[in-house]
Amino acid sequence: MTSRLLMPVRADRTRGGAVPEAPAAAEVAGSTRPTAILDLGDPLVRALTARVRSESEARGAVTDRARLQVAHGIIAATVRPVYSVEDLRRVSRTLRLGRGSCSQRMAALEAVARSLGVPTRVRGLLVDGHFWYPRFPKLRRFVPEEVVLAWPEFRLDGTWVPIAELFTGQAPPEQGGGSGGGFTNSGPETLFEAVARTGVDWDAPAACAGTAPCDLSAHLRTDLGRFTSRDELFARHGQTLCLPARTLALLRLARRSLGPAGLGRPHAPDPAP
Repeated sequence: MTSRLLMPVRADRTRGGAVPEAPAAAEVAGSTRPTAILDLGDPLVRALTARVRSESEARGAVTDRARLQVAHGIIAATVRPVYSVEDLRRVSRTLRLGRGSCSQRMAALEAVARSLGVPTRVRGLLVDGHFWYPRFPKLRRFVPEEVVLAWPEFRLDGTWVPIAELFTGQAPPEQGGGSGGGFTNSGPETLFEAVARTGVDWDAPAACAGTAPCDLSAHLRTDLGRFTSRDELFARHGQTLCLPARTLALLRLARRSLGPAGLGRPHAPDPAP
């Protein structure tokens, strides 16, 4: 069973409650501007972008897609995956700590993209809390009933490309961190790593429907639409947990790492966001 006690008060989007109408996807142009979360001007973000440029040049990665693949690999290797529930954390803080959640590391990739002149936007997804049960087998009663997820999209060659399609047809094993199969959300691999090695799709297209490993559509409760930035998404729909719950979660869940040593490896808790 999932819990609604830790969630902020807002419209019930899955039981007939009013859902704020979002603009059509075609109307959301995206942006390359900095935001409170995507603080492009911070020296750490600038340094990361400079490293991406340098390594891309060394590898002959001349397209925007190739540079974003390089950026993904650098972030995966240098920002350790941990549990965190602070969706509004600045990218610079994630880089300074050297660890971050799946969503926080996706934000870092968005920041690099914007710094490289690639427009980004996010798709808001309301995901069933059951999707995270494999991560918390002993804490299921505390898993939120629904989780707001910012799913990045990048404007490449005139087309909006979801993060899951950055590596379409490639899946380099050195970046994927896995060995075949679909994403199960039950081991050290997070969605951030998974997109580099396997398909991840929330819409169940014909090529991915049913039992195909890339089909995550059964976990999607509501499509909240596209937003110019993750800041806009969370300002409109709120974070997954209310403030007291986020504070408690940072003290407990953030002690569990998803690093190379395996799921559940303890580390010092993150400072207050």
